[in-house]
Amino acid sequence: MPRVLRILVALVLSVAAAALAQRRFDDFGGYGYGRVPAIHNIPYDGRFTFVRIKYETAPGGYWAGGRPSWVHGYPIAEEHLMRIMNDISYLGPHTDDANVLTLDDPELFKYPIAYIIEVGWWTLSDREATALRTYIQKGGFVIVDDFKMLGWRGLDSGGWDPFEANMKRVLPGVRFFEMEDSHPIFHAFFEIDNRILDDFPQAYNSGRPVFRGVYEDNDPRKRLVMIVNYNTDISQYWEWSGRGLRPVDDTNEAYKLGVNYLMYGMTH
Repeated sequence: MPRVLRILVALVLSVAAAALAQRRFDDFGGYGYGRVPAIHNIPYDGRFTFVRIKYETAPGGYWAGGRPSWVHGYPIAEEHLMRIMNDISYLGPHTDDANVLTLDDPELFKYPIAYIIEVGWWTLSDREATALRTYIQKGGFVIVDDFKMLGWRGLDSGGWDPFEANMKRVLPGVRFFEMEDSHPIFHAFFEIDNRILDDFPQAYNSGRPVFRGVYEDNDPRKRLVMIVNYNTDISQYWEWSGRGLRPVDDTNEAYKLGVNYLMYGMTH
């Protein structure tokens, strides 16, 4: 693992520990209980702000205390990733603030990248489907994360089927392509090749993680508009890097992917 990233991950561990010690338990952050976490959005000011998508959660997608699936890891995972981005690049993102928006919120169009998690329980209105289609067509880039193992909570597809059904409403005729390590997204900042992808750390111990993509006009020669982390949960490594529950080397690889995703989304 590159020495500089070892140091950065260690720094995140120490900073996060202090932040967690000060965080109110009723403010969520992965600990407290309550149906919806406290959301503290900040107004657009031109600096990069991580945006997480909020959606109406389908039955079965609520964690302990009634937490909806879309909040998994919020806001710790994105805060950790933004600290890494701040230390290794000149992006200058907001490191202690992250916004939560619905797909049909006009504010979403001010931000180039949107992140959505636990899409096995993602429900989608017609208005939201239209908004997401427009967001993508206007240049937005979407990161999809966290599919559960087969059979988890009664799902027989790891959450893929409901996600695919929703995406067919967003982009009729959409195709999902298996990502090749030669794609620019795996070289946007860090060099990530098949040696890494074939043995990528698995959050759920349920087989080799699969990375899929959606392209403009279903044409792999055109812009990648969505990256899908199927059969794994990349952000869980970001989230848990402040708790010491995952190996540093594995966490390092997850941060590399996150950095590359953001760099690609900002430049394509």
